Amino acid sequence: MNAVLSFLHKLGPEMLERTYEHVYLTFLTVVIAVAIALPLGVYLCRTRWPKLAAVIMSVAGVIQTVPGLALLALIVLLFAVISLPTIGVLPALVALVLYALLPILRNTYTAIRQVDPAIIEVATGMGMKPLEILFSVELPLALPVIMAGIRIATVWTIGIATLCGLIGAGGLGDLIIKGLRSIQIDYLLAGTLPAAALALACDGILAGIERWLTPKGLRIETEK
Repeated sequence: MNAVLSFLHKLGPEMLERTYEHVYLTFLTVVIAVAIALPLGVYLCRTRWPKLAAVIMSVAGVIQTVPGLALLALIVLLFAVISLPTIGVLPALVALVLYALLPILRNTYTAIRQVDPAIIEVATGMGMKPLEILFSVELPLALPVIMAGIRIATVWTIGIATLCGLIGAGGLGDLIIKGLRSIQIDYLLAGTLPAAALALACDGILAGIERWLTPKGLRIETEK
């Protein structure tokens, strides 16, 4: 007990500060990724050029295969070439958004494409316009799969954001880096434990939101 109190007294305030920075960076990343990937996924389902969807998905897939540290280094190098800040939140945010795009984009595209065409025909026969069909039929039916993509992107972002301490973006990665450099277990625990707890908490919260937003009929059918 004394060891725990001593640990919290020593690193508690810094843990709270770094956790706030980590949450802020993750939240901002996911919001931007959703704002880009969701409309892009809808557009790719509607485009008359199927090859465009294949190309964009391939590019997003290639980005996803690049190791996180290597992607950060590439972004820093690119920013240096075009005279943008190479340390801080901006380069970290760009790298994290690029990583978060694929699961949201892929799940959005796949989920909308898998909506039963018969349902679309019925909605059209009822006089619904394309936008009404999208927001009242397709997106509600696709929502569970889209939310799964957002959950994956969020958990990935929390993990990869720990690397962003290397470029001065803050977050729990700062504590982990301090622990590795000084071989101090308390700093390692102060960084890794909140990061793991944050990933589990966000996954659980998003799972609850997914269930809440899923249409009741579809929810009952899934639970059978």
